[in-house]
Amino acid sequence: MASKPSIPKGTRDFGPVEMARRNYIFSTIRSVFELYGFSQIETPAMEQLSTLLGKYGEEGDKLLFKILNSGDAFDDGFRTALASDATSNALALKACEKGLRYDLTVPFARFVVQHQSELCFPFKRYQIQPVWRADRPQKGRYREFYQCDVDVIGSRSLVNELELVQIVDMVFGRLGARVLIKINNRKVLAGLAEITGHPELLVDITVAIDKIDKIGLDAVKAELLDRGLDEKAVAVIEPVLLLQGSNAEKIARMREILADSETGLLGVSELEQLFALVGGAGIKSEVEIDLSLARGLNYYTGAIFEVKALDYQIGSICGGGRYDDLTGIFGLPGMSGVGISFGADRIYDVLTGLNLWPAYAENQSTALFANMGTAEQAYILPAAAALRAAGISCEVYPESSKLKKQFDYADRKGIPYLLIAGSQEIENQTITVKHLKSGEQKSVKILELPEFFLSLRSNTAG
Repeated sequence: MASKPSIPKGTRDFGPVEMARRNYIFSTIRSVFELYGFSQIETPAMEQLSTLLGKYGEEGDKLLFKILNSGDAFDDGFRTALASDATSNALALKACEKGLRYDLTVPFARFVVQHQSELCFPFKRYQIQPVWRADRPQKGRYREFYQCDVDVIGSRSLVNELELVQIVDMVFGRLGARVLIKINNRKVLAGLAEITGHPELLVDITVAIDKIDKIGLDAVKAELLDRGLDEKAVAVIEPVLLLQGSNAEKIARMREILADSETGLLGVSELEQLFALVGGAGIKSEVEIDLSLARGLNYYTGAIFEVKALDYQIGSICGGGRYDDLTGIFGLPGMSGVGISFGADRIYDVLTGLNLWPAYAENQSTALFANMGTAEQAYILPAAAALRAAGISCEVYPESSKLKKQFDYADRKGIPYLLIAGSQEIENQTITVKHLKSGEQKSVKILELPEFFLSLRSNTAG
Protein backbone atom coordinates (compact mmCIF):
# COMPACT_ATOMS: atom_id res chain seq x y z
CA MET A 1 0.00 0.00 0.00
CA ALA A 2 1.39 3.39 -1.03
CA SER A 3 2.21 5.76 1.80
CA LYS A 4 0.09 8.87 2.19
CA PRO A 5 1.82 11.85 0.54
CA SER A 6 3.06 14.52 2.95
CA ILE A 7 5.56 17.37 3.27
CA PRO A 8 8.09 18.06 6.05
CA LYS A 9 6.81 19.84 9.15
CA GLY A 10 7.33 23.58 9.02
CA THR A 11 6.85 23.75 5.24
CA ARG A 12 3.76 24.50 3.18
CA ASP A 13 2.26 24.04 -0.28
CA PHE A 14 0.80 27.13 -1.94
CA GLY A 15 -2.16 26.80 -4.29
CA PRO A 16 -3.23 29.31 -6.95
CA VAL A 17 -5.04 31.67 -4.54
CA GLU A 18 -2.15 31.62 -2.06
CA MET A 19 0.37 32.27 -4.82
CA ALA A 20 -1.67 35.16 -6.21
CA ARG A 21 -1.75 36.68 -2.71
CA ARG A 22 1.95 36.07 -2.10
CA ASN A 23 2.81 37.68 -5.42
CA TYR A 24 0.71 40.68 -4.35
CA ILE A 25 2.92 40.99 -1.24
CA PHE A 26 6.14 40.55 -3.22
CA SER A 27 5.15 43.03 -5.94
CA THR A 28 4.09 45.62 -3.34
CA ILE A 29 7.37 45.29 -1.44
CA ARG A 30 9.45 45.20 -4.63
CA SER A 31 7.81 48.36 -5.98
CA VAL A 32 8.64 50.29 -2.78
CA PHE A 33 12.24 49.00 -2.72
CA GLU A 34 12.73 50.19 -6.29
CA LEU A 35 11.22 53.61 -5.51
CA TYR A 36 14.17 54.12 -3.14
CA GLY A 37 16.76 53.08 -5.74
CA PHE A 38 17.50 49.52 -4.60
CA SER A 39 18.57 46.88 -7.17
CA GLN A 40 17.74 43.18 -7.00
CA ILE A 41 20.25 40.33 -6.59
CA GLU A 42 19.97 36.60 -5.83
CA THR A 43 22.35 34.20 -4.08
CA PRO A 44 22.34 30.36 -3.97
CA ALA A 45 20.14 28.40 -1.55
CA MET A 46 23.32 26.67 -0.34
CA GLU A 47 26.34 28.43 1.07
CA GLN A 48 29.64 27.07 2.33
CA LEU A 49 28.93 26.06 5.93
CA SER A 50 32.01 28.04 7.00
CA THR A 51 30.30 31.15 5.57
CA LEU A 52 27.29 30.63 7.84
CA LEU A 53 28.68 29.26 11.11
CA GLY A 54 29.52 31.75 13.86
CA LYS A 55 27.54 34.65 12.35
CA TYR A 56 24.21 34.15 14.15
CA GLY A 57 25.31 33.40 17.70
CA GLU A 58 25.04 30.14 19.60
CA GLU A 59 21.25 29.96 19.21
CA GLY A 60 21.38 30.66 15.48
CA ASP A 61 24.10 28.08 14.79
CA LYS A 62 21.83 25.40 16.27
CA LEU A 63 19.14 26.26 13.72
CA LEU A 64 21.32 25.87 10.61
CA PHE A 65 20.28 23.11 8.22
CA LYS A 66 23.54 21.33 7.39
CA ILE A 67 23.99 19.26 4.22
CA LEU A 68 25.99 16.03 4.59
CA ASN A 69 28.90 15.59 2.20
CA SER A 70 28.10 13.09 -0.54
CA GLY A 71 29.67 9.72 0.18
CA ASP A 72 32.37 10.79 2.66
CA ALA A 73 30.49 11.97 5.75
CA PHE A 74 32.08 9.25 7.90
CA ASP A 75 35.67 9.22 6.67
CA ASP A 76 38.60 8.63 9.05
CA GLY A 77 38.96 12.34 9.76
CA PHE A 78 35.37 12.58 10.90
CA ARG A 79 35.72 9.50 13.13
CA THR A 80 38.82 11.06 14.71
CA ALA A 81 36.97 14.34 15.33
CA LEU A 82 34.03 12.44 16.77
CA ALA A 83 36.34 10.66 19.23
CA SER A 84 38.01 13.91 20.31
CA ASP A 85 36.75 16.89 22.30
CA ALA A 86 36.08 18.86 19.12
CA THR A 87 33.31 21.43 19.20
CA SER A 88 29.99 20.72 17.52
CA ASN A 89 30.85 23.32 14.84
CA ALA A 90 34.13 21.54 14.08
CA LEU A 91 32.25 18.27 13.75
CA ALA A 92 29.67 19.88 11.49
CA LEU A 93 32.39 21.31 9.22
CA LYS A 94 33.99 17.88 8.96
CA ALA A 95 30.75 16.11 7.99
CA CYS A 96 29.13 18.96 6.08
CA GLU A 97 30.74 21.45 3.74
CA LYS A 98 27.49 23.22 2.87
CA GLY A 99 24.39 24.51 4.61
CA LEU A 100 21.06 26.05 3.64
CA ARG A 101 21.09 29.80 4.15
CA TYR A 102 19.68 30.95 7.51
CA ASP A 103 19.05 34.50 6.32
CA LEU A 104 19.90 36.73 3.36
CA THR A 105 22.24 39.17 5.15
CA VAL A 106 25.31 36.96 5.62
CA PRO A 107 25.15 35.69 2.01
CA PHE A 108 24.81 39.34 0.97
CA ALA A 109 28.00 40.23 2.87
CA ARG A 110 29.77 37.33 1.14
CA PHE A 111 28.40 38.57 -2.22
CA VAL A 112 29.67 42.11 -1.60
CA VAL A 113 33.20 40.92 -0.82
CA GLN A 114 33.28 38.49 -3.73
CA HIS A 115 31.95 41.05 -6.25
CA GLN A 116 33.32 44.28 -4.75
CA SER A 117 35.14 45.34 -7.93
CA GLU A 118 31.86 45.22 -9.87
CA LEU A 119 29.73 47.22 -7.42
CA CYS A 120 29.08 50.94 -6.97
CA PHE A 121 29.20 52.00 -3.31
CA PRO A 122 27.12 52.78 -1.38
CA PHE A 123 25.53 49.62 -2.78
CA LYS A 124 21.74 49.42 -2.37
CA ARG A 125 20.35 45.92 -2.91
CA TYR A 126 17.16 44.01 -2.29
CA GLN A 127 16.63 40.27 -2.30
CA ILE A 128 13.42 38.18 -2.18
CA GLN A 129 14.23 34.51 -1.62
CA PRO A 130 13.49 31.60 0.76
CA VAL A 131 15.58 30.82 3.85
CA TRP A 132 15.63 27.76 6.11
CA ARG A 133 15.84 27.31 9.88
CA ALA A 134 15.74 24.05 11.85
CA ASP A 135 13.27 25.56 14.29
CA ARG A 136 10.32 23.99 16.10
CA PRO A 137 7.30 24.67 13.86
CA GLN A 138 4.44 26.64 15.40
CA LYS A 139 1.97 29.35 14.44
CA GLY A 140 3.82 32.05 12.53
CA ARG A 141 7.12 30.11 12.66
CA TYR A 142 8.18 27.94 9.73
CA ARG A 143 11.26 25.96 8.74
CA GLU A 144 11.13 27.27 5.18
CA PHE A 145 10.00 30.82 4.61
CA TYR A 146 10.62 33.81 2.40
CA GLN A 147 12.47 36.96 3.40
CA CYS A 148 12.35 40.24 1.54
CA ASP A 149 15.60 42.01 2.44
CA VAL A 150 16.68 45.55 1.69
CA ASP A 151 20.21 46.73 2.60
CA VAL A 152 22.59 49.58 1.87
CA ILE A 153 26.28 48.95 2.44
CA GLY A 154 29.22 51.34 2.26
CA SER A 155 27.72 54.27 4.19
CA ARG A 156 27.44 55.08 7.90
CA SER A 157 24.88 57.89 7.46
CA LEU A 158 21.72 57.67 9.57
CA VAL A 159 19.81 58.77 6.47
CA ASN A 160 19.98 55.08 5.54
CA GLU A 161 18.22 54.10 8.77
CA LEU A 162 15.61 56.77 8.08
CA GLU A 163 14.99 55.34 4.59
CA LEU A 164 14.38 51.90 6.10
CA VAL A 165 11.73 53.38 8.42
CA GLN A 166 10.17 55.17 5.45
CA ILE A 167 10.17 51.94 3.41
CA VAL A 168 8.42 50.02 6.21
CA ASP A 169 5.89 52.82 6.59
CA MET A 170 5.15 52.91 2.84
CA VAL A 171 4.94 49.12 2.40
CA PHE A 172 2.42 48.62 5.19
CA GLY A 173 0.54 51.75 4.17
CA ARG A 174 0.05 50.19 0.74
CA LEU A 175 -0.91 46.83 2.25
CA GLY A 176 -3.40 48.54 4.58
CA ALA A 177 -1.97 47.13 7.83
CA ARG A 178 -1.19 49.31 10.87
CA VAL A 179 2.23 48.60 12.38
CA LEU A 180 4.45 49.67 15.25
CA ILE A 181 8.12 50.23 14.36
CA LYS A 182 10.35 49.58 17.39
CA ILE A 183 13.94 50.85 17.43
CA ASN A 184 16.87 50.41 19.80
CA ASN A 185 20.66 50.59 19.44
CA ARG A 186 23.17 47.84 20.18
CA LYS A 187 25.62 50.45 21.51
CA VAL A 188 23.05 51.24 24.20
CA LEU A 189 22.94 47.55 25.10
CA ALA A 190 26.76 47.39 25.06
CA GLY A 191 26.80 50.37 27.42
CA LEU A 192 24.30 48.60 29.65
CA ALA A 193 26.58 45.55 29.80
CA GLU A 194 29.48 47.87 30.72
CA ILE A 195 27.71 49.55 33.64
CA THR A 196 26.64 46.15 35.04
CA GLY A 197 30.35 45.31 35.19
CA HIS A 198 29.98 42.49 32.65
CA PRO A 199 30.93 43.86 29.21
CA GLU A 200 32.16 40.39 28.23
CA LEU A 201 28.58 39.06 28.62
CA LEU A 202 26.99 41.39 26.03
CA VAL A 203 25.97 38.48 23.78
CA ASP A 204 24.49 36.57 26.74
CA ILE A 205 22.56 39.67 27.83
CA THR A 206 21.16 40.35 24.35
CA VAL A 207 20.21 36.70 23.73
CA ALA A 208 18.33 36.64 27.04
CA ILE A 209 16.45 39.96 26.80
CA ASP A 210 15.59 39.28 23.13
CA LYS A 211 13.21 36.61 24.48
CA ILE A 212 11.23 38.98 26.72
CA ASP A 213 8.12 38.96 24.49
CA LYS A 214 8.12 35.16 24.40
CA ILE A 215 8.98 34.19 27.99
CA GLY A 216 8.31 37.31 30.09
CA LEU A 217 10.45 39.44 32.40
CA ASP A 218 10.83 36.93 35.25
CA ALA A 219 12.11 34.20 32.93
CA VAL A 220 14.52 36.67 31.32
CA LYS A 221 15.89 37.60 34.75
CA ALA A 222 16.36 33.93 35.58
CA GLU A 223 18.19 33.34 32.29
CA LEU A 224 20.47 36.34 32.92
CA LEU A 225 21.45 34.79 36.25
CA ASP A 226 22.02 31.42 34.57
CA ARG A 227 24.27 33.12 32.01
CA GLY A 228 26.63 34.46 34.68
CA LEU A 229 25.21 37.81 35.82
CA ASP A 230 24.75 38.50 39.53
CA GLU A 231 21.66 39.93 41.24
CA LYS A 232 23.17 43.42 41.29
CA ALA A 233 23.71 43.40 37.51
CA VAL A 234 20.18 42.15 36.87
CA ALA A 235 18.87 44.93 39.12
CA VAL A 236 20.60 47.46 36.81
CA ILE A 237 19.07 45.93 33.67
CA GLU A 238 15.49 45.42 34.91
CA PRO A 239 14.39 49.08 35.16
CA VAL A 240 15.76 49.75 31.66
CA LEU A 241 13.58 46.96 30.26
CA LEU A 242 10.55 48.49 31.99
CA LEU A 243 11.29 52.11 31.03
CA GLN A 244 8.13 54.00 29.95
CA GLY A 245 7.40 57.47 28.57
CA SER A 246 7.85 59.36 25.33
CA ASN A 247 10.84 58.73 23.06
CA ALA A 248 12.41 61.99 24.26
CA GLU A 249 11.90 60.98 27.91
CA LYS A 250 13.49 57.57 27.29
CA ILE A 251 16.49 59.20 25.61
CA ALA A 252 16.94 61.62 28.51
CA ARG A 253 16.70 58.82 31.10
CA MET A 254 19.16 56.56 29.23
CA ARG A 255 21.64 59.43 29.00
CA GLU A 256 21.57 59.55 32.81
CA ILE A 257 21.79 55.78 33.27
CA LEU A 258 24.69 55.41 30.79
CA ALA A 259 26.60 58.50 31.92
CA ASP A 260 29.70 56.40 32.65
CA SER A 261 29.71 54.51 29.36
CA GLU A 262 31.14 56.24 26.28
CA THR A 263 29.79 53.51 24.01
CA GLY A 264 26.34 53.69 25.59
CA LEU A 265 26.19 57.48 25.22
CA LEU A 266 27.14 57.18 21.55
CA GLY A 267 24.21 54.80 21.08
CA VAL A 268 21.86 57.26 22.83
CA SER A 269 23.12 60.06 20.58
CA GLU A 270 22.49 57.95 17.47
CA LEU A 271 18.95 57.23 18.65
CA GLU A 272 18.33 60.92 19.25
CA GLN A 273 19.61 61.85 15.77
CA LEU A 274 17.56 59.12 14.09
CA PHE A 275 14.35 60.14 15.85
CA ALA A 276 14.98 63.76 14.85
CA LEU A 277 15.12 62.58 11.22
CA VAL A 278 12.01 60.41 11.65
CA GLY A 279 10.14 63.32 13.23
CA GLY A 280 10.64 65.45 10.12
CA ALA A 281 9.86 62.75 7.55
CA GLY A 282 6.07 62.57 7.83
CA ILE A 283 6.02 58.92 8.94
CA LYS A 284 2.41 57.78 9.46
CA SER A 285 3.20 54.57 11.38
CA GLU A 286 3.89 54.54 15.11
CA VAL A 287 7.65 54.61 15.82
CA GLU A 288 8.99 54.12 19.35
CA ILE A 289 12.19 53.42 21.26
CA ASP A 290 12.01 49.96 22.86
CA LEU A 291 14.97 49.45 25.18
CA SER A 292 14.10 45.76 25.63
CA LEU A 293 14.64 45.20 21.91
CA ALA A 294 17.91 43.29 21.47
CA ARG A 295 17.84 41.28 18.20
CA GLY A 296 19.83 38.17 19.14
CA LEU A 297 22.10 38.10 16.08
CA ASN A 298 25.75 38.82 16.89
CA TYR A 299 26.58 40.96 13.88
CA TYR A 300 24.45 44.01 14.76
CA THR A 301 26.43 47.01 16.05
CA GLY A 302 24.14 50.07 15.86
CA ALA A 303 20.45 50.75 15.27
CA ILE A 304 18.18 47.69 15.48
CA PHE A 305 14.60 47.47 14.22
CA GLU A 306 11.55 45.32 14.81
CA VAL A 307 8.07 45.76 13.36
CA LYS A 308 4.86 44.46 14.94
CA ALA A 309 1.33 44.34 13.55
CA LEU A 310 -0.97 46.45 15.73
CA ASP A 311 -4.27 44.70 14.98
CA TYR A 312 -3.20 41.04 14.75
CA GLN A 313 -1.43 38.88 17.33
CA ILE A 314 1.76 37.43 15.84
CA GLY A 315 5.52 37.75 16.32
CA SER A 316 7.61 40.41 14.62
CA ILE A 317 6.92 40.79 10.89
CA CYS A 318 10.13 42.74 10.08
CA GLY A 319 13.52 43.00 11.72
CA GLY A 320 16.98 44.31 11.02
CA GLY A 321 19.74 46.67 12.00
CA ARG A 322 23.16 48.24 11.46
CA TYR A 323 26.27 46.04 11.10
CA ASP A 324 29.66 47.76 10.97
CA ASP A 325 31.98 44.92 9.99
CA LEU A 326 30.07 41.90 8.70
CA THR A 327 32.15 41.92 5.50
CA GLY A 328 35.34 41.94 7.60
CA ILE A 329 34.79 38.22 8.25
CA PHE A 330 35.25 37.69 4.52
CA GLY A 331 38.29 39.95 4.14
CA LEU A 332 36.80 43.41 3.56
CA PRO A 333 36.93 45.27 6.90
CA GLY A 334 35.18 48.52 7.79
CA MET A 335 32.31 48.24 5.28
CA SER A 336 29.33 49.39 7.33
CA GLY A 337 25.82 48.46 6.27
CA VAL A 338 22.24 48.55 7.49
CA GLY A 339 19.19 46.62 6.41
CA ILE A 340 15.80 45.24 7.30
CA SER A 341 14.00 42.04 6.40
CA PHE A 342 10.27 41.65 5.71
CA GLY A 343 8.90 38.25 6.76
CA ALA A 344 6.56 37.50 3.85
CA ASP A 345 4.93 34.47 5.48
CA ARG A 346 3.97 36.34 8.64
CA ILE A 347 2.79 39.32 6.59
CA TYR A 348 0.59 36.85 4.67
CA ASP A 349 -0.90 35.64 7.96
CA VAL A 350 -1.55 39.24 9.08
CA LEU A 351 -3.32 40.18 5.83
CA THR A 352 -5.38 36.98 5.98
CA GLY A 353 -6.30 37.51 9.64
CA LEU A 354 -7.36 41.11 8.98
CA ASN A 355 -9.05 40.30 5.63
CA LEU A 356 -6.97 42.89 3.78
CA TRP A 357 -6.65 41.11 0.43
CA PRO A 358 -7.83 43.13 -2.58
CA ALA A 359 -10.09 41.23 -4.99
CA TYR A 360 -7.49 41.29 -7.75
CA ALA A 361 -5.05 39.43 -5.54
CA GLU A 362 -7.21 36.31 -5.91
CA ASN A 363 -8.76 36.24 -9.39
CA GLN A 364 -6.31 35.20 -12.05
CA SER A 365 -8.78 35.34 -14.96
CA THR A 366 -11.34 38.02 -15.73
CA ALA A 367 -13.41 36.00 -18.20
CA LEU A 368 -14.08 32.45 -19.37
CA PHE A 369 -15.13 31.75 -22.96
CA ALA A 370 -17.68 28.95 -22.99
CA ASN A 371 -16.97 26.21 -25.57
CA MET A 372 -20.22 25.31 -27.38
CA GLY A 373 -18.82 23.29 -30.29
CA THR A 374 -16.35 23.24 -33.19
CA ALA A 375 -17.74 26.25 -35.07
CA GLU A 376 -18.16 28.26 -31.87
CA GLN A 377 -14.60 27.43 -30.79
CA ALA A 378 -13.22 28.75 -34.07
CA TYR A 379 -15.24 31.94 -33.49
CA ILE A 380 -14.09 32.61 -29.90
CA LEU A 381 -10.36 31.81 -30.20
CA PRO A 382 -9.49 35.06 -32.08
CA ALA A 383 -11.61 37.00 -29.54
CA ALA A 384 -9.64 35.44 -26.67
CA ALA A 385 -6.37 36.40 -28.39
CA ALA A 386 -7.63 39.99 -28.80
CA LEU A 387 -8.50 40.21 -25.09
CA ARG A 388 -5.06 38.96 -24.05
CA ALA A 389 -3.39 41.38 -26.44
CA ALA A 390 -5.26 44.16 -24.62
CA GLY A 391 -3.98 42.90 -21.25
CA ILE A 392 -7.23 41.23 -20.16
CA SER A 393 -6.69 37.79 -18.61
CA CYS A 394 -9.09 35.13 -19.92
CA GLU A 395 -9.53 31.41 -20.46
CA VAL A 396 -11.17 29.26 -23.11
CA TYR A 397 -12.91 26.16 -21.74
CA PRO A 398 -11.02 23.36 -23.52
CA GLU A 399 -13.86 20.90 -24.22
CA SER A 400 -17.33 21.35 -25.66
CA SER A 401 -19.65 20.35 -22.82
CA LYS A 402 -22.85 21.31 -21.04
CA LEU A 403 -23.03 25.01 -20.20
CA LYS A 404 -23.82 24.16 -16.55
CA LYS A 405 -20.46 22.39 -16.20
CA GLN A 406 -18.62 25.38 -17.66
CA PHE A 407 -20.61 27.77 -15.46
CA ASP A 408 -19.60 25.74 -12.37
CA TYR A 409 -15.94 25.84 -13.44
CA ALA A 410 -15.98 29.64 -13.67
CA ASP A 411 -17.81 29.90 -10.36
CA ARG A 412 -15.33 27.64 -8.53
CA LYS A 413 -12.35 29.58 -9.89
CA GLY A 414 -13.89 32.94 -9.03
CA ILE A 415 -13.94 34.07 -12.68
CA PRO A 416 -16.45 36.95 -12.74
CA TYR A 417 -17.54 36.85 -16.42
CA LEU A 418 -18.74 34.00 -18.65
CA LEU A 419 -18.64 34.75 -22.40
CA ILE A 420 -21.11 32.75 -24.50
CA ALA A 421 -21.27 32.46 -28.30
CA GLY A 422 -23.80 30.27 -30.08
CA SER A 423 -25.06 30.23 -33.65
CA GLN A 424 -27.07 33.43 -33.16
CA GLU A 425 -24.06 35.34 -31.76
CA ILE A 426 -21.91 34.12 -34.66
CA GLU A 427 -24.51 35.31 -37.13
CA ASN A 428 -24.70 38.75 -35.47
CA GLN A 429 -20.93 38.97 -34.83
CA THR A 430 -21.58 39.47 -31.10
CA ILE A 431 -20.88 37.66 -27.85
CA THR A 432 -23.03 37.43 -24.72
CA VAL A 433 -21.20 38.68 -21.59
CA LYS A 434 -22.72 37.27 -18.38
CA HIS A 435 -21.70 38.58 -14.95
CA LEU A 436 -21.96 35.47 -12.79
CA LYS A 437 -22.48 37.14 -9.42
CA SER A 438 -25.33 39.46 -10.46
CA GLY A 439 -26.74 37.35 -13.29
CA GLU A 440 -26.78 40.39 -15.57
CA GLN A 441 -25.85 39.82 -19.20
CA LYS A 442 -25.17 42.01 -22.19
CA SER A 443 -24.63 41.52 -25.91
CA VAL A 444 -21.32 43.02 -27.08
CA LYS A 445 -19.92 43.26 -30.62
CA ILE A 446 -17.09 40.75 -30.91
CA LEU A 447 -14.65 43.39 -32.20
CA GLU A 448 -15.54 45.72 -29.30
CA LEU A 449 -14.91 43.11 -26.59
CA PRO A 450 -11.44 44.40 -25.55
CA GLU A 451 -12.77 47.96 -25.32
CA PHE A 452 -15.73 46.72 -23.21
CA PHE A 453 -13.44 45.05 -20.63
CA LEU A 454 -10.98 47.93 -20.60
CA SER A 455 -13.85 50.31 -19.80
CA LEU A 456 -14.94 47.99 -16.96
CA ARG A 457 -11.41 48.09 -15.56
CA SER A 458 -11.31 51.89 -15.87
CA ASN A 459 -14.65 52.27 -14.08
CA THR A 460 -13.55 49.92 -11.29
CA ALA A 461 -10.28 51.82 -10.82
CA GLY A 462 -12.15 55.11 -10.74
